[in-house]
Amino acid sequence: MKKFLVLALFLLSFYKDGWSQELISADSVCETKDLPQLIRQARNKPPKEKPEDASSLLLLPIIGSNPATGFMVGVGGQYAFKMNGSEQYSLISGSVQATTKNQYILMLKNNVYSKNEKFFYSGDWRYLIFSQSTYGLGTNAPEGGILDYQFNLAGIETTQDSLTQPMTFNFGRLHQSVGVKIKDDMYVGLGYNFDSYSKIKDLKLNLSEGDSMRLTSHYLYNTKYGFPTEKYFSSALFASFIIDTRDNMIQPYKGHFLSLGYRGAFKVVGNKNNANMFMGEWRSYHGLSKRNPAHLIAIWAMGNFTPEGDFPYMNLPSTAYDQRGRSSRGYTQGRFRGKDYMYAETEYRFPISRCGGVLSGVVFVNGTTTNNVAQDLKLFDSVKAGYGLGLRVMVDKYSRTNLTLDYGFGEQSSGFYLAVSETF
Repeated sequence: MKKFLVLALFLLSFYKDGWSQELISADSVCETKDLPQLIRQARNKPPKEKPEDASSLLLLPIIGSNPATGFMVGVGGQYAFKMNGSEQYSLISGSVQATTKNQYILMLKNNVYSKNEKFFYSGDWRYLIFSQSTYGLGTNAPEGGILDYQFNLAGIETTQDSLTQPMTFNFGRLHQSVGVKIKDDMYVGLGYNFDSYSKIKDLKLNLSEGDSMRLTSHYLYNTKYGFPTEKYFSSALFASFIIDTRDNMIQPYKGHFLSLGYRGAFKVVGNKNNANMFMGEWRSYHGLSKRNPAHLIAIWAMGNFTPEGDFPYMNLPSTAYDQRGRSSRGYTQGRFRGKDYMYAETEYRFPISRCGGVLSGVVFVNGTTTNNVAQDLKLFDSVKAGYGLGLRVMVDKYSRTNLTLDYGFGEQSSGFYLAVSETF
């Protein structure tokens, strides 16, 4: 926690200085460059100019090896484009991966503005034949934290230790919503959220009588509230209210994003009981330089809140289960879980190359808190901090798409992250 406070104060000092000093006049702005442009210059070829609203397609190979997944291979991609009459870039991204431990991962995300931005579509589609550990409810569970080094690629967990409760399962997700513009930068939306867990194997669970009996957090919670332990789902209607003044969805230089949502998993759409979840998200971007708008402070905060016992264990709010799986850098996916979940992050983004260059960097701090009713652990009774730094490589200046490489640290935990476009 001391490291968290020191780094937070360090970032705030930059924030203050950025507002108190005018670095250069507004009429002298850096010309943005990207990696393909530099490669053409090195080959003595003229620059390949494209329209300002040109689309871009980026494919990234995914190759890795670690104890939890074995050898992993796949491909990730992102397609950025503009619809007619839209000032905003739309984004479709996805990945396909396979491992030597028979894990298969398919993910597809969409955030699309329609013609003239009358509608905004947002979706998160996934199917995983997967394994992942759980650690119990609350930010303090289990006491002692994670002990081993982690390697993380595209949000996939790659470690386990004696304190974890490993599980294997098939996971399906279909989240899709459509927002209708009611005035400039403001949308109201409706959608459908479906999350399914099947073929669940709770590997540390042992129901044998005697000294060998071992009960897990997943088993205890689901049996207490009457949920199955081997297969279950959540089928929910979704309503949202969105204000989006960002100048670019992929890498914003200014503006803010507010999303308020309600998820109703009612009996009428197939659930055993009526269940409710409320959620909110805020992102804002504050420039530090008139010369280089990529020099800024970015802020991200979100929260999810549901009554105790409304949703099964794995459907509770959890680390890195946001749409892009980017929250809580420094900790593995699913590390913290609870019926109420709050997260906040501040990131300082700064240029490394000279004016308009390809390279830039980030320094970030984050904090996560969840609760546990059974232990009377409330939100903010336990807060886990993460921090780290990263490198950015501009691969498409028109859509502002970066290749991102981050290294994050948590409490007795660390992780490496490779992705396309900013974390938030």
